[in-house]
Amino acid sequence: MGVQLDGEKHREAMAAPVRDLVARLLEAMGEDPSREGLRRTPARVAAAVRWLSKGYRQDIDRILNGALFDVEHDEMVVVRDIDFFSLCEHHLLPFFGKCHVAYLPKKKVVGLSKIPRIVEVFSRRLQVQERLTCQIAETLQDRLRPGGVAVVMEAQHLCMMMRGVQKQNAVAITSSMLGTFRRDSKTRSEFLELIRAKR
Repeated sequence: MGVQLDGEKHREAMAAPVRDLVARLLEAMGEDPSREGLRRTPARVAAAVRWLSKGYRQDIDRILNGALFDVEHDEMVVVRDIDFFSLCEHHLLPFFGKCHVAYLPKKKVVGLSKIPRIVEVFSRRLQVQERLTCQIAETLQDRLRPGGVAVVMEAQHLCMMMRGVQKQNAVAITSSMLGTFRRDSKTRSEFLELIRAKR
């Protein structure tokens, strides 16, 4: 069995390989990682990578922390315009935008702040937008057991904006509709109208 490291030593053990890789990457780009402006860049990138990938080290059940409440409410609950930032797994470039979430309670509701926290957990991993959308919806469906869950994500992708096709105004929209939202076009339309309403 390996030695259990405390938090600071564990962070350092994870950061060292990233620092080395970034220094080698700078050299491969034709840069000198020892010059003044770049001397601390490997350490900064290691810290940024840890932050941007923190979703791998977070547990949904601890995030929810028992914040499920018995409530006699069966009308739609919507949290819209949740800002999110993620890294695309193909180029490690950011994509970012808004996430809109709805669910139909069945005698249980979740603390409203927990919905953006769930979005954050899955967005802070290497992602494709399609999978990210489904993970958020499926997690809420699994933990809340509601009548249905709907998630729509709108995002701009730097891999499309900065490189390749270089289209600055393209927005990718993905959705995941579960339960009543999938079966009932009226319920689905109500949700879509609510998230389109004037902001």
